[in-house]
Amino acid sequence: MPAPEPGSPAPRTPSFNAGFFLGEGWPYLLAPFIPLSIALKLGGASDAVVFVAAALGIIPTAALMGRATEELASRSGAAVGGFLNVTFGNAPELIIALFALGRGLHELVKATLIGSVIGNILLVLGAAMFVGGLGRDGQRFSRRTANTQSRMLVLAAVAFAVPAVFQLARGDGLPRVGPEHLDFSSAVEVISGLIAAALIVVYVFGLLASLRSARASAPAYEQEGLWGLSVRTSVAMLAVAGGLVGVMSEVLVGSIHAASESLGLSEFFIGAVVVAIVGNAAEHWVAVLVARKDHMDLSVNIAIGSAAQVALFVAPVLVLAGFFIGPAPLPLVFNAFELGAVFLAVGVAYYVARDGRSTWAEGVLLLAVYVALAIVFFFV
Repeated sequence: MPAPEPGSPAPRTPSFNAGFFLGEGWPYLLAPFIPLSIALKLGGASDAVVFVAAALGIIPTAALMGRATEELASRSGAAVGGFLNVTFGNAPELIIALFALGRGLHELVKATLIGSVIGNILLVLGAAMFVGGLGRDGQRFSRRTANTQSRMLVLAAVAFAVPAVFQLARGDGLPRVGPEHLDFSSAVEVISGLIAAALIVVYVFGLLASLRSARASAPAYEQEGLWGLSVRTSVAMLAVAGGLVGVMSEVLVGSIHAASESLGLSEFFIGAVVVAIVGNAAEHWVAVLVARKDHMDLSVNIAIGSAAQVALFVAPVLVLAGFFIGPAPLPLVFNAFELGAVFLAVGVAYYVARDGRSTWAEGVLLLAVYVALAIVFFFV
Protein backbone atom coordinates (compact mmCIF):
# COMPACT_ATOMS: atom_id res chain seq x y z
CA MET A 1 0.00 0.00 0.00
CA PRO A 2 1.54 3.38 -0.97
CA ALA A 3 2.37 5.81 1.79
CA PRO A 4 -0.07 8.68 2.35
CA GLU A 5 0.80 12.04 0.86
CA PRO A 6 2.51 14.54 3.19
CA GLY A 7 0.04 16.48 5.26
CA SER A 8 -2.80 14.01 4.73
CA PRO A 9 -4.20 11.96 7.58
CA ALA A 10 -3.11 8.35 7.71
CA PRO A 11 -5.63 5.94 6.16
CA ARG A 12 -7.43 3.69 8.54
CA THR A 13 -8.85 0.24 8.33
CA PRO A 14 -12.65 0.26 8.32
CA SER A 15 -14.29 -0.65 11.58
CA PHE A 16 -17.37 -2.70 10.83
CA ASN A 17 -19.23 -2.09 14.06
CA ALA A 18 -22.74 -0.95 14.91
CA GLY A 19 -21.77 2.69 14.38
CA PHE A 20 -20.54 1.95 10.87
CA PHE A 21 -23.77 0.24 9.84
CA LEU A 22 -25.88 3.00 11.40
CA GLY A 23 -23.90 5.60 9.47
CA GLU A 24 -22.58 5.33 5.91
CA GLY A 25 -22.41 1.54 6.01
CA TRP A 26 -26.13 0.73 6.23
CA PRO A 27 -26.46 -0.12 2.50
CA TYR A 28 -24.17 -3.13 2.98
CA LEU A 29 -26.75 -4.69 5.29
CA LEU A 30 -28.82 -5.23 2.14
CA ALA A 31 -26.09 -7.30 0.44
CA PRO A 32 -28.00 -10.60 0.92
CA PHE A 33 -30.59 -9.33 -1.55
CA ILE A 34 -28.00 -9.58 -4.34
CA PRO A 35 -27.86 -13.41 -4.45
CA LEU A 36 -31.47 -13.62 -3.29
CA SER A 37 -32.79 -11.66 -6.27
CA ILE A 38 -30.77 -13.82 -8.67
CA ALA A 39 -32.04 -16.98 -7.01
CA LEU A 40 -35.62 -15.75 -7.16
CA LYS A 41 -35.22 -14.90 -10.84
CA LEU A 42 -33.77 -18.30 -11.69
CA GLY A 43 -36.34 -20.04 -9.50
CA GLY A 44 -39.28 -18.53 -11.36
CA ALA A 45 -40.60 -16.38 -8.51
CA SER A 46 -43.21 -13.73 -9.26
CA ASP A 47 -41.92 -10.63 -11.02
CA ALA A 48 -43.12 -8.38 -8.19
CA VAL A 49 -40.99 -10.28 -5.66
CA VAL A 50 -38.01 -10.32 -8.02
CA PHE A 51 -38.36 -6.59 -8.65
CA VAL A 52 -38.43 -5.70 -4.95
CA ALA A 53 -35.44 -7.94 -4.21
CA ALA A 54 -33.46 -6.55 -7.15
CA ALA A 55 -34.27 -2.95 -6.18
CA LEU A 56 -32.93 -3.62 -2.68
CA GLY A 57 -29.94 -5.47 -4.14
CA ILE A 58 -28.92 -2.50 -6.27
CA ILE A 59 -28.45 -0.30 -3.19
CA PRO A 60 -25.39 -2.11 -1.75
CA THR A 61 -23.80 -2.60 -5.19
CA ALA A 62 -24.15 1.11 -5.93
CA ALA A 63 -22.75 1.92 -2.48
CA LEU A 64 -19.76 -0.33 -3.12
CA MET A 65 -19.17 1.35 -6.46
CA GLY A 66 -19.25 4.77 -4.82
CA ARG A 67 -16.87 3.61 -2.08
CA ALA A 68 -14.40 2.20 -4.62
CA THR A 69 -14.49 5.48 -6.54
CA GLU A 70 -13.78 7.50 -3.39
CA GLU A 71 -10.90 5.22 -2.39
CA LEU A 72 -9.40 5.46 -5.87
CA ALA A 73 -9.91 9.22 -5.99
CA SER A 74 -8.13 9.68 -2.64
CA ARG A 75 -5.03 8.02 -4.12
CA SER A 76 -5.04 9.97 -7.37
CA GLY A 77 -4.62 13.60 -6.34
CA ALA A 78 -7.16 16.40 -6.46
CA ALA A 79 -7.48 16.75 -10.23
CA VAL A 80 -7.72 13.06 -11.14
CA GLY A 81 -9.76 12.35 -8.02
CA GLY A 82 -12.27 15.03 -8.95
CA PHE A 83 -12.50 13.60 -12.46
CA LEU A 84 -13.19 10.11 -11.08
CA ASN A 85 -15.87 11.36 -8.70
CA VAL A 86 -17.79 13.31 -11.33
CA THR A 87 -17.42 10.53 -13.90
CA PHE A 88 -18.59 7.63 -11.74
CA GLY A 89 -20.91 9.61 -9.47
CA ASN A 90 -24.04 8.50 -11.32
CA ALA A 91 -22.69 5.31 -12.89
CA PRO A 92 -25.33 3.03 -11.30
CA GLU A 93 -28.16 5.11 -12.76
CA LEU A 94 -26.46 5.12 -16.15
CA ILE A 95 -26.02 1.34 -16.11
CA ILE A 96 -29.66 0.75 -15.15
CA ALA A 97 -30.83 3.10 -17.90
CA LEU A 98 -28.61 1.42 -20.50
CA PHE A 99 -30.24 -1.95 -19.79
CA ALA A 100 -33.68 -0.34 -20.08
CA LEU A 101 -32.61 1.38 -23.30
CA GLY A 102 -31.52 -1.95 -24.75
CA ARG A 103 -35.04 -3.28 -24.16
CA GLY A 104 -36.59 -0.27 -25.86
CA LEU A 105 -38.14 1.09 -22.64
CA HIS A 106 -37.74 4.71 -23.70
CA GLU A 107 -40.43 6.20 -21.50
CA LEU A 108 -39.04 4.36 -18.47
CA VAL A 109 -35.57 5.75 -19.20
CA LYS A 110 -36.85 9.31 -19.51
CA ALA A 111 -38.94 8.98 -16.36
CA THR A 112 -35.89 7.73 -14.47
CA LEU A 113 -33.79 10.67 -15.70
CA ILE A 114 -36.35 13.25 -14.65
CA GLY A 115 -36.97 11.42 -11.39
CA SER A 116 -33.27 11.49 -10.61
CA VAL A 117 -33.01 15.24 -11.26
CA ILE A 118 -36.01 16.20 -9.15
CA GLY A 119 -35.13 13.61 -6.52
CA ASN A 120 -31.67 15.09 -6.00
CA ILE A 121 -32.96 18.66 -5.86
CA LEU A 122 -36.15 18.22 -3.85
CA LEU A 123 -35.87 14.97 -1.89
CA VAL A 124 -32.14 14.78 -1.14
CA LEU A 125 -31.48 18.49 -0.70
CA GLY A 126 -34.73 18.90 1.22
CA ALA A 127 -33.89 16.07 3.62
CA ALA A 128 -30.35 17.41 4.05
CA MET A 129 -31.58 20.93 4.84
CA PHE A 130 -34.20 19.62 7.25
CA VAL A 131 -31.94 17.23 9.15
CA GLY A 132 -28.96 19.57 9.09
CA GLY A 133 -31.00 22.55 10.21
CA LEU A 134 -32.56 20.91 13.26
CA GLY A 135 -31.26 22.63 16.37
CA ARG A 136 -29.46 25.28 14.34
CA ASP A 137 -30.42 28.81 13.28
CA GLY A 138 -29.25 28.01 9.78
CA GLN A 139 -26.38 26.62 7.73
CA ARG A 140 -24.09 28.25 5.21
CA PHE A 141 -22.75 26.87 1.95
CA SER A 142 -20.82 28.20 -1.03
CA ARG A 143 -23.23 30.41 -2.91
CA ARG A 144 -20.86 30.67 -5.87
CA THR A 145 -20.60 26.91 -6.42
CA ALA A 146 -24.32 26.32 -5.90
CA ASN A 147 -25.25 29.15 -8.27
CA THR A 148 -22.93 27.80 -10.95
CA GLN A 149 -24.47 24.33 -10.74
CA SER A 150 -28.03 25.66 -10.65
CA ARG A 151 -27.35 27.74 -13.78
CA MET A 152 -26.16 24.60 -15.52
CA LEU A 153 -29.44 22.97 -14.53
CA VAL A 154 -31.36 25.89 -16.04
CA LEU A 155 -29.43 25.38 -19.29
CA ALA A 156 -30.24 21.67 -19.27
CA ALA A 157 -33.94 22.31 -18.62
CA VAL A 158 -34.13 24.69 -21.57
CA ALA A 159 -32.34 22.14 -23.76
CA PHE A 160 -34.81 19.46 -22.67
CA ALA A 161 -37.70 21.68 -23.76
CA VAL A 162 -36.42 22.44 -27.27
CA PRO A 163 -37.30 19.07 -28.89
CA ALA A 164 -40.74 19.21 -27.24
CA VAL A 165 -41.34 22.68 -28.66
CA PHE A 166 -40.25 21.47 -32.10
CA GLN A 167 -42.57 18.47 -31.79
CA LEU A 168 -45.54 20.66 -30.84
CA ALA A 169 -44.78 23.26 -33.51
CA ARG A 170 -45.05 20.54 -36.15
CA GLY A 171 -48.51 19.68 -34.88
CA ASP A 172 -47.40 16.42 -33.25
CA GLY A 173 -48.15 15.52 -29.66
CA LEU A 174 -45.91 14.84 -26.69
CA PRO A 175 -45.55 11.31 -25.32
CA ARG A 176 -48.20 10.24 -22.86
CA VAL A 177 -47.52 8.63 -19.53
CA GLY A 178 -47.01 4.91 -20.02
CA PRO A 179 -45.20 2.54 -22.36
CA GLU A 180 -46.64 4.27 -25.43
CA HIS A 181 -44.24 4.56 -28.37
CA LEU A 182 -44.61 7.52 -30.69
CA ASP A 183 -43.14 7.47 -34.15
CA PHE A 184 -40.83 10.45 -33.89
CA SER A 185 -39.54 11.93 -37.10
CA SER A 186 -35.90 11.64 -38.07
CA ALA A 187 -35.63 15.42 -37.60
CA VAL A 188 -36.55 15.08 -33.91
CA GLU A 189 -34.01 12.31 -33.48
CA VAL A 190 -31.27 14.38 -35.15
CA ILE A 191 -32.14 17.45 -33.06
CA SER A 192 -32.02 15.32 -29.92
CA GLY A 193 -28.60 13.95 -30.87
CA LEU A 194 -27.18 17.40 -31.59
CA ILE A 195 -28.53 18.81 -28.33
CA ALA A 196 -27.09 15.84 -26.45
CA ALA A 197 -23.68 16.43 -28.02
CA ALA A 198 -23.85 20.13 -27.12
CA LEU A 199 -24.74 19.35 -23.49
CA ILE A 200 -21.79 16.96 -23.21
CA VAL A 201 -19.47 19.67 -24.55
CA VAL A 202 -20.80 22.09 -21.94
CA TYR A 203 -20.34 19.43 -19.27
CA VAL A 204 -16.74 18.75 -20.34
CA PHE A 205 -15.83 22.44 -20.30
CA GLY A 206 -17.42 22.82 -16.88
CA LEU A 207 -15.51 19.77 -15.69
CA LEU A 208 -12.20 21.15 -16.99
CA ALA A 209 -12.85 24.45 -15.26
CA SER A 210 -13.59 22.66 -12.00
CA LEU A 211 -10.49 20.48 -12.22
CA ARG A 212 -8.29 23.46 -13.03
CA SER A 213 -9.41 25.21 -9.88
CA ALA A 214 -9.07 22.09 -7.72
CA ARG A 215 -6.88 22.56 -4.69
CA ALA A 216 -3.79 20.51 -4.06
CA SER A 217 -5.37 18.85 -1.03
CA ALA A 218 -8.96 17.76 -0.42
CA PRO A 219 -11.01 19.27 2.40
CA ALA A 220 -10.51 17.57 5.74
CA TYR A 221 -13.94 15.97 5.82
CA GLU A 222 -13.49 14.26 2.48
CA GLN A 223 -10.53 12.38 4.00
CA GLU A 224 -12.66 11.00 6.82
CA GLY A 225 -14.01 7.49 6.63
CA LEU A 226 -11.58 6.22 4.00
CA TRP A 227 -10.63 2.56 4.21
CA GLY A 228 -7.08 3.12 3.01
CA LEU A 229 -7.30 0.70 0.09
CA SER A 230 -4.54 0.54 -2.48
CA VAL A 231 -5.08 1.64 -6.08
CA ARG A 232 -5.08 -1.99 -7.27
CA THR A 233 -7.64 -3.05 -4.68
CA SER A 234 -9.81 -0.01 -5.42
CA VAL A 235 -9.78 -0.71 -9.16
CA ALA A 236 -10.66 -4.37 -8.54
CA MET A 237 -13.48 -3.37 -6.20
CA LEU A 238 -14.76 -0.87 -8.76
CA ALA A 239 -14.79 -3.55 -11.46
CA VAL A 240 -16.60 -6.05 -9.22
CA ALA A 241 -19.12 -3.42 -8.13
CA GLY A 242 -19.76 -2.41 -11.74
CA GLY A 243 -20.38 -6.03 -12.69
CA LEU A 244 -22.78 -6.51 -9.79
CA VAL A 245 -24.66 -3.33 -10.71
CA GLY A 246 -24.98 -4.68 -14.24
CA VAL A 247 -26.37 -8.01 -13.05
CA MET A 248 -28.82 -6.32 -10.69
CA SER A 249 -29.87 -3.91 -13.42
CA GLU A 250 -30.63 -6.77 -15.80
CA VAL A 251 -32.76 -8.50 -13.17
CA LEU A 252 -34.51 -5.27 -12.20
CA VAL A 253 -35.29 -4.06 -15.72
CA GLY A 254 -36.40 -7.52 -16.82
CA SER A 255 -39.05 -7.64 -14.11
CA ILE A 256 -40.36 -4.06 -14.26
CA HIS A 257 -43.17 -4.53 -16.79
CA ALA A 258 -44.83 -7.50 -15.13
CA ALA A 259 -44.09 -6.16 -11.64
CA SER A 260 -45.80 -2.85 -12.42
CA GLU A 261 -49.00 -4.73 -13.26
CA SER A 262 -48.75 -6.97 -10.18
CA LEU A 263 -48.04 -4.08 -7.80
CA GLY A 264 -50.57 -1.75 -9.39
CA LEU A 265 -47.89 0.86 -10.11
CA SER A 266 -47.30 2.47 -13.47
CA GLU A 267 -43.91 2.11 -15.15
CA PHE A 268 -43.77 5.90 -15.08
CA PHE A 269 -44.03 5.99 -11.28
CA ILE A 270 -41.56 3.13 -10.89
CA GLY A 271 -39.02 4.92 -13.08
CA ALA A 272 -39.51 8.43 -11.73
CA VAL A 273 -39.64 7.49 -8.04
CA VAL A 274 -38.53 3.94 -7.23
CA VAL A 275 -35.65 3.40 -9.67
CA ALA A 276 -34.48 6.99 -9.35
CA ILE A 277 -34.15 6.59 -5.57
CA VAL A 278 -32.57 3.13 -5.33
CA GLY A 279 -29.97 3.91 -8.00
CA ASN A 280 -28.19 6.36 -5.71
CA ALA A 281 -29.67 5.73 -2.28
CA ALA A 282 -26.25 5.43 -0.65
CA GLU A 283 -25.05 8.77 -2.03
CA HIS A 284 -28.33 10.37 -0.99
CA TRP A 285 -27.86 9.14 2.56
CA VAL A 286 -24.33 10.57 2.64
CA ALA A 287 -25.71 13.99 1.67
CA VAL A 288 -28.08 13.92 4.64
CA LEU A 289 -25.41 12.53 6.98
CA VAL A 290 -22.85 15.23 6.19
CA ALA A 291 -25.51 17.95 6.47
CA ARG A 292 -26.22 16.77 10.01
CA LYS A 293 -22.49 17.14 10.72
CA ASP A 294 -22.74 20.74 9.48
CA HIS A 295 -20.88 20.13 6.22
CA MET A 296 -23.61 21.76 4.15
CA ASP A 297 -21.20 22.70 1.35
CA LEU A 298 -20.55 19.04 0.62
CA SER A 299 -24.22 18.16 0.96
CA VAL A 300 -25.34 20.82 -1.53
CA ASN A 301 -22.58 19.78 -3.90
CA ILE A 302 -23.74 16.14 -3.76
CA ALA A 303 -27.41 17.01 -4.34
CA ILE A 304 -27.31 19.78 -6.95
CA GLY A 305 -24.08 18.52 -8.50
CA SER A 306 -25.54 15.05 -9.00
CA ALA A 307 -28.67 16.52 -10.58
CA ALA A 308 -26.52 18.58 -12.94
CA GLN A 309 -24.49 15.52 -13.88
CA VAL A 310 -27.62 13.54 -14.74
CA ALA A 311 -28.98 16.37 -16.87
CA LEU A 312 -25.73 17.33 -18.63
CA PHE A 313 -23.98 13.98 -18.93
CA VAL A 314 -26.11 10.90 -18.20
CA ALA A 315 -29.12 11.97 -20.28
CA PRO A 316 -27.05 13.05 -23.33
CA VAL A 317 -24.98 9.85 -23.19
CA LEU A 318 -28.17 7.80 -23.24
CA VAL A 319 -29.52 9.78 -26.20
CA LEU A 320 -26.32 9.17 -28.17
CA ALA A 321 -26.21 5.52 -27.07
CA GLY A 322 -29.76 5.12 -28.37
CA PHE A 323 -28.42 5.37 -31.92
CA PHE A 324 -26.50 2.13 -31.33
CA ILE A 325 -28.41 0.34 -28.53
CA GLY A 326 -32.00 -0.84 -28.61
CA PRO A 327 -34.62 -0.99 -31.33
CA ALA A 328 -34.70 2.76 -32.05
CA PRO A 329 -32.98 6.04 -31.09
CA LEU A 330 -34.00 7.74 -27.84
CA PRO A 331 -35.56 11.14 -28.66
CA LEU A 332 -35.10 13.85 -26.04
CA VAL A 333 -38.84 14.51 -25.96
CA PHE A 334 -40.39 14.39 -22.49
CA ASN A 335 -44.06 14.31 -21.55
CA ALA A 336 -45.81 17.30 -20.01
CA PHE A 337 -45.53 15.98 -16.44
CA GLU A 338 -41.78 15.45 -16.79
CA LEU A 339 -41.17 18.88 -18.28
CA GLY A 340 -43.29 20.58 -15.64
CA ALA A 341 -41.54 18.72 -12.83
CA VAL A 342 -38.03 19.45 -14.04
CA PHE A 343 -38.70 23.16 -14.56
CA LEU A 344 -40.27 23.37 -11.10
CA ALA A 345 -37.32 21.58 -9.49
CA VAL A 346 -34.73 23.65 -11.35
CA GLY A 347 -36.51 26.85 -10.37
CA VAL A 348 -36.49 25.75 -6.73
CA ALA A 349 -32.76 24.92 -6.94
CA TYR A 350 -31.98 28.34 -8.36
CA TYR A 351 -34.02 30.02 -5.63
CA VAL A 352 -32.45 28.02 -2.80
CA ALA A 353 -28.89 28.52 -4.05
CA ARG A 354 -29.04 32.28 -4.43
CA ASP A 355 -28.35 33.28 -0.79
CA GLY A 356 -25.98 30.50 0.32
CA ARG A 357 -27.98 29.81 3.47
CA SER A 358 -30.41 27.02 4.39
CA THR A 359 -32.80 26.29 7.25
CA TRP A 360 -34.86 23.29 8.33
CA ALA A 361 -38.02 25.11 7.21
CA GLU A 362 -36.69 25.33 3.64
CA GLY A 363 -36.01 21.61 3.81
CA VAL A 364 -39.61 20.93 4.77
CA LEU A 365 -40.82 22.99 1.80
CA LEU A 366 -38.59 21.07 -0.63
CA LEU A 367 -39.78 17.75 0.74
CA ALA A 368 -43.41 18.87 0.49
CA VAL A 369 -42.94 19.76 -3.19
CA TYR A 370 -41.38 16.35 -3.85
CA VAL A 371 -44.20 14.52 -2.09
CA ALA A 372 -46.74 16.50 -4.11
CA LEU A 373 -45.02 15.54 -7.38
CA ALA A 374 -44.76 11.90 -6.31
CA ILE A 375 -48.49 11.84 -5.60
CA VAL A 376 -49.23 13.25 -9.02
CA PHE A 377 -46.90 10.71 -10.63
CA PHE A 378 -48.72 7.93 -8.79
CA PHE A 379 -52.15 8.88 -10.14
CA VAL A 380 -51.33 9.89 -13.71
